[in-house]
Amino acid sequence: MVIMKECFLSIIIPAYNEEDRILPTLESVCAFLSKQEYHSELIVVDDGSVDNTIKKINEFSHANKSGIILLKNKKNKGKGYSVKRGMLAANGEYVFFTDADLSTPIEEIDKCLPYLKTEGYDVIIGSRSIFGADIIIHQPWYREKMGKIFNCIIRWLLMGGVVDTQCGFKGFKRDAVRKVFEKCRITGFAFDVEALYLSNKFHFKMKEIPIKWRNSTLSKVSPVRHSLQMLKDIIVIKINDLKGYYG
Repeated sequence: MVIMKECFLSIIIPAYNEEDRILPTLESVCAFLSKQEYHSELIVVDDGSVDNTIKKINEFSHANKSGIILLKNKKNKGKGYSVKRGMLAANGEYVFFTDADLSTPIEEIDKCLPYLKTEGYDVIIGSRSIFGADIIIHQPWYREKMGKIFNCIIRWLLMGGVVDTQCGFKGFKRDAVRKVFEKCRITGFAFDVEALYLSNKFHFKMKEIPIKWRNSTLSKVSPVRHSLQMLKDIIVIKINDLKGYYG
């Protein structure tokens, strides 16, 4: 009889056309996980890439026997859809998602886990905006300004208490993952806001943690187009709640 170890930590990485960045990310994450004594899994969700992202992931996984779990969307569905799919497929007691460019070093998980394990928190929010955050490379000034305006709108329309909703580094206890992400409906970049809004609505205890972060010059976020879509999604979140879609 083979006794399966219970998975302690799951890491979810959404990827779309990441052939130029995915290998260093996989190397860093797998190196980090290999040093841990607990059982873990790495889930990469490919969002319909049309470049060599899938090929590079498969080659890396085969060469390193890393056991990466690769989920493939047949077509581009959006970052929110991909993160939701990965989170709901995760087996870990604690589940983190992070960006494919690894703007936040994966080692920051070590800083966050104690809050989930022993401090009674259900959701950890990596923050670039609170005291103690270490921004190694800043975004262009206009993107930082737009981010601050966006967060002001969120606090006005949806919820307060979270300074940085958009950092792509967050962790959840398993129970919170199931309840929050099963209800998520936003498929684009504002999915973070929806996940935190639902976490707050369902009375999960949240903690914002200062993290290291560096801006990627290869960011796929369009300041104008994505900001307008995210603003629209914030309004949709409010309407969804008023219509009772979140239960």
